[in-house]
Amino acid sequence: MTTFEELYRKLVKQSLGKEDNSSEIADYDPHHLDCLLHPDKFAPVLKIGDCNCPPDKPSACQRSCIFDAIVQGEDGVIRIDKDQCVGCHACIDNCKSEKLTASRDILPALNAIRLAKGPVYALIAPAFLGQFSQEVTPGKLRNAFKKLGFSGMIEVALFADILTLKEALEFDKNILTESDFQLTSCCCPMWIGMIRKVYNDLMPHVPGAVSPMVACGRTIKVLHPDALTIFIGPCLAKKAEAREKDICDAVDFVLTFQEVKDIFEVAEINPADMGESEKDHSSRAGRIYARTGGVSEAVEKTLERLNPHREISIRTTQADGVPACKEMINRLKEGKIEANFFEGMGCVGGCVGGPKVMINREKGRENVIEYGETATFKTPIDNPYVIELLHQLGFDTVESLLEHSDIFTRDFSS
Repeated sequence: MTTFEELYRKLVKQSLGKEDNSSEIADYDPHHLDCLLHPDKFAPVLKIGDCNCPPDKPSACQRSCIFDAIVQGEDGVIRIDKDQCVGCHACIDNCKSEKLTASRDILPALNAIRLAKGPVYALIAPAFLGQFSQEVTPGKLRNAFKKLGFSGMIEVALFADILTLKEALEFDKNILTESDFQLTSCCCPMWIGMIRKVYNDLMPHVPGAVSPMVACGRTIKVLHPDALTIFIGPCLAKKAEAREKDICDAVDFVLTFQEVKDIFEVAEINPADMGESEKDHSSRAGRIYARTGGVSEAVEKTLERLNPHREISIRTTQADGVPACKEMINRLKEGKIEANFFEGMGCVGGCVGGPKVMINREKGRENVIEYGETATFKTPIDNPYVIELLHQLGFDTVESLLEHSDIFTRDFSS
């Protein structure tokens, strides 16, 4: 029987015209085909076969899931709860039977690109530097996407700039005593998912803000209502985030770096061979979001620019990886941490350590740091492109980001 991976490869080739659509596919599992053609029907983690785990005790994948998304029925069969799964990838890493795999959104995404009546934008995560080889610059990658049929590529780092401003303003407004603290709401859906589902009593300390991915997608759709938006990054959890009911208006599809690499390979496109094109205009603050501590540093430096004489200074602390995040929160609840700004990243190293990166996280971290240092502007408040974009969206002042905005604000109580 054709395996899931074999079916996936063959269908991608057919979708890109690299194999005759009439060529027969050997006997395959209809469930596999359904997963590939309609990934929105399933969780970000797919169950592609029956495992051999004993039915009388929790399996390794169950024990690894802190979100209780893996359930075992009375029949002993393991199932994944779509509504609970955030795509943290832990169960895939711990599945001894190798019957769990990451969702693939390539086929519906490519079909949507072909049928698009408006512009199609690739929304690239800040961790992209070096993922498709060290020779691939932002300009070359932009042209590679254009060759695939995209209208352009937008660096999400520019919207990380905007969310940095919002986080800094929220801190300046709400942290007024030595006992106040803020948990960042930017960036990592695993971190937010853990707070919402495991430590919900701390949600009042999370300011209502969308992630840079959602901010980017929503902005594009405000400026170009008929646009198709496709986010590309190292994170499986972004697939779950993009489907959440209150923010599903922003991003139409989420592809991982691995999926995009598969597309480039089948389409015979080498981004390193592309010509250069114009660059985006993010600051250092937005570019360093992809590494552990990047959000904290960005907010701290921006707050210093916004209110340099603040009586209560920002004191940051960070954790990466789910176990370390849980330990940090537990220490916070026990009163053992003196920080007042907490950053959590679900993957060790931050986004550069995501499950679908193409290079090791240390190299990814080096690339992110280097890219940040090349930025013309150090903080969002120094970045005229951020101010210009906010004006286009109807924000007369930076401080107006604190007002309710359907673009950048999220109601976590819903």
